[in-house]
Amino acid sequence: MKFIYKIPGYLLLLFGGFCLSWGGFIVRSFEYATAWQILFLRSFFFFFAVSLFLFLIYKKNTIQIIKASGFPGVLGGLVMSMSFVAFVFAMMNTTVANVVFIISTQTIFLAILGYFFLKEKISIISFICIALAMTGITIMIQDSFISGTLFGNIIALAIPINFSILVMIVRKNKNLDMVPAIWFASLFTSIYGILMSESLNFSNHDIFMGFLLGVPQLAFGFICITIGSRTTPSITIGLLMLTETLFAPLWVWVFLNEIPPKSVFLGGGIIILAVILKSFDKNKRPAPTY
Repeated sequence: MKFIYKIPGYLLLLFGGFCLSWGGFIVRSFEYATAWQILFLRSFFFFFAVSLFLFLIYKKNTIQIIKASGFPGVLGGLVMSMSFVAFVFAMMNTTVANVVFIISTQTIFLAILGYFFLKEKISIISFICIALAMTGITIMIQDSFISGTLFGNIIALAIPINFSILVMIVRKNKNLDMVPAIWFASLFTSIYGILMSESLNFSNHDIFMGFLLGVPQLAFGFICITIGSRTTPSITIGLLMLTETLFAPLWVWVFLNEIPPKSVFLGGGIIILAVILKSFDKNKRPAPTY
């Protein structure tokens, strides 16, 4: 398993974004499972994939590494689990394009929360990027009043906000190992799914979709991004992570003929412009390694 650390970071980030981009299409491909059942299946397979990864990397020290993450690791896992819940419900209540465009605003929310909680200054470029991103989100949310997808768009906003809170936790605890936090997140969401699902009876098709959603899409995506971020410059990370944003709407358009309103692409285009501009902000702190 150590060979993965020898792969260039930018390739891992590209592959990680590519894996994550299939999330919307796979969620749309379930036959009978409800949102909570999808969350359970996704988290169940993700939990075992992350556990296996931990044991392959840390071997006999795995339990010790998980315990060493302490309260920050548990809190980080709890915050991340909220993003996992929001992802499934957002994908089922608005277009895939809306969700991934909104998710891509995470670098913008990082600047906002960094200002309030870490006293980091907001540069002129960051201020412009925040204004652009908020404009793009406003355009998409205004359209959602007509299309009936307002709930999905609001839920989607929880994903970049929770991610930004997670990064604040990491920056306050610089020695925090993020992999155990991911493990806790998978455990928490599995519990949510068990408690909230009316039943745990699934068709073979839905079980297979849950495997695809939990292992190739989520586990492979997170692991590649986690490792790739360690050796990739911050500017490059921001740009390469747009892989998910660009490919996710493509898959549902090609395979499911899901075509969002033009306002979604207008708002999404403005958000992408803001993210690209923010990537070249030389005054920002280095991106965290997950």
